Amino acid sequence: MGLEPWDELRTALHVARAGTVSGAAATLRVHHATVIRHIDALEDRVSVKLFQRHAKGYTPTEAGHALFETAAETEKRFEQLAARLQDMQEGISGQMIITTIPELSILLLPAIAQMMHQYPSLRPCLRTEARVLRLEYGEAHVAIRAGPKPQEPDNVVQALGALSVALYASADYVERKGLAKSDEDLRDHDFIASGDKDSRTPYDHWLAEHGRRIVMQSNDHATRMAAITAGLGMGFLPVGQGEAEGLHQIMGPRAEWGTDLWLVTHVDLHRSPKVQACSRLLRAHVTGLTDMQI
Repeated sequence: MGLEPWDELRTALHVARAGTVSGAAATLRVHHATVIRHIDALEDRVSVKLFQRHAKGYTPTEAGHALFETAAETEKRFEQLAARLQDMQEGISGQMIITTIPELSILLLPAIAQMMHQYPSLRPCLRTEARVLRLEYGEAHVAIRAGPKPQEPDNVVQALGALSVALYASADYVERKGLAKSDEDLRDHDFIASGDKDSRTPYDHWLAEHGRRIVMQSNDHATRMAAITAGLGMGFLPVGQGEAEGLHQIMGPRAEWGTDLWLVTHVDLHRSPKVQACSRLLRAHVTGLTDMQI
């Protein structure tokens, strides 16, 4: 039986990384003659020279660089797939990656604490990033997303209700600037905002539409919350988070400030014991939060 193309490509990729046949052979735990045979077979297969051979080792040609970029991405996909398949077999143990919007990270901690208590072999990881993590690439097991219903075809999407958002300020700010009882009163107040012109957050749109005075901007939720707590200005926070920080609720939640929440899993992992168990806890916790906020 001849060599499989992926074996040849994987060997060549390790030679490109190591720069020598011996380095690749040591990493792959094979004889150096096997490495040379794989490289020669791959070059014959594609009819292109992939390496420049010289006294110090092997250097990829331009064609080699192009091929190895694709090979590295393929190797990464294989590793992610292997991890996902392993997750399906291990049961409720190992790493559990949850991704969500920064505004929800603190509110999810009680659910994660319960997860750790019920499943001590589980290692939760909570990731909040500006970009949307790709479930199909194994970047996360479960996502809680905000906004319009996610439309990716390979994902299972469950509604969690609406996240209520209210306007908060610190005691120092209220003492200095006073309370606001109406939208008209808000014209005289200072606001903390993200400053992101492309923000999809409803309350950012509301601030822009109503021309409120923004005194500080930050694209980091924790920094905005710290600025509100420090009395630099008023700001929008999920109901419950402002109270937990000892802030005054200046105005109660409005539909135009809130957003819909969705629990998202990938179809390949949706029914695995680990994802099912964690999804169940997260769903119960978040829907409890949204029910209380209504």
